[in-house]
Amino acid sequence: MSDTRRNYAVLSAFLFCFFFAQAMTMSLLSIWLTRGLGLNGVEAGTVFSANFIGAMCAQPLYGYLSDRMGLRRVVPAAIAFLVVLSGLFFSFVYAPLLRWNLVAGAAIGGIYLGVTFIAGSYALESYVDRVGRKYGFEYSRVRLWGSLGFASAAMFSGRLYNVDPGINFLLASAAGLILLPILAAARVEAGSGEQLLADRLTPRGSAALFTQPKFWSFMVLVLGVTNLYLVYDQQFPFYFSSLFPTPEEGNAMFGYLNSAQIFVEAGGMFLAPFLVRRIGATRGLMLATAIMILRIAASGLAIGPATISACKMMHAIELPILAVSLFRYIAHHFESRHAATVYMVGVSFGHSLGLAILSPLAGVGYDLLGFQNTYFLIAALALVFWIASWFALSPTPRETGLAAPSIEPPIVAPLDPPGGADVHPLGSVGR
Repeated sequence: MSDTRRNYAVLSAFLFCFFFAQAMTMSLLSIWLTRGLGLNGVEAGTVFSANFIGAMCAQPLYGYLSDRMGLRRVVPAAIAFLVVLSGLFFSFVYAPLLRWNLVAGAAIGGIYLGVTFIAGSYALESYVDRVGRKYGFEYSRVRLWGSLGFASAAMFSGRLYNVDPGINFLLASAAGLILLPILAAARVEAGSGEQLLADRLTPRGSAALFTQPKFWSFMVLVLGVTNLYLVYDQQFPFYFSSLFPTPEEGNAMFGYLNSAQIFVEAGGMFLAPFLVRRIGATRGLMLATAIMILRIAASGLAIGPATISACKMMHAIELPILAVSLFRYIAHHFESRHAATVYMVGVSFGHSLGLAILSPLAGVGYDLLGFQNTYFLIAALALVFWIASWFALSPTPRETGLAAPSIEPPIVAPLDPPGGADVHPLGSVGR
């Protein structure tokens, strides 16, 4: 087996197990906090805010370390070790702390969850993108296995939760135990020209990125539309289950539908590169965020299980387009040696900053105005940022050649030239 195919298979398996663990711990978190631990909307919003503050603190460090480590497996190995601890943490640390003192529990949980499952997922995706650039396979083709892992867990997480949430957390740790041997099986050559460039990266060099106007133009979309969408999405499981005859039926149905949605999403990860190459990354970003706004508003109009389920399935369309467009936009407009920093700070840190501020406000809105009216307000504000993004984002040209990228290794230049990694082929196209 060639190193390209081996690394593609290894990283696909790694993301499958990681997102399986993430689904077991995070997909029903709002239900666990509200129904399992008895927190109200404001208290749950405070916990979510703490999670994103923890992630926010980790993301700049992840970004610099990921760019500095380059192709070395230090960051993925550290995240894998943290996933192993998830079962013990939720059952014997997080739950008792939240019952004893909300602030203490939220703070400790924010550090662990933020570093492991929120910032950690962005760091892993950035690593996969970097390895894919060297070995010639498309990021989204690996990420679809992450979606399948999440879907596999979501298929039965709702029913397991109804039996005992501790089972979900134990299975997350079991998935974590598999991550380290999987990662050890990779054959990633860290002595390349790109690695030498990464070895010369300094904190001052990374910080210079934030003086570029195009970085802050990119942030208009991230801080505006995608942040508001994530605020909407974090307590959506609770609202979803409330539209069913019983909470238990809603929990189980959310697990089933979440699984179906993510299986469709995985297919979208395979097909999205065709669309994004045809319309360009900038238009891809605008299309994905338009679907997000439509989903938020439609959720406010939902009147029962069927309509809210249709809103849930829209996520399978928007996410693949967004994920592919983000990496292609970053590759075209920023130097590849800063790719992880742009993604971790521009996208991940930007999300955490916005969510840390907006989550408690959304919790107040849910308690005072109800979910539907709050969704209308979120959709209206997101639309304002969406319009502004048309003027802020830099144009990205369409790419010729609509064939799917191969996972055979391309000819790669020893160093990334200034101007981005778009000049590096992944099969027949750049990222």
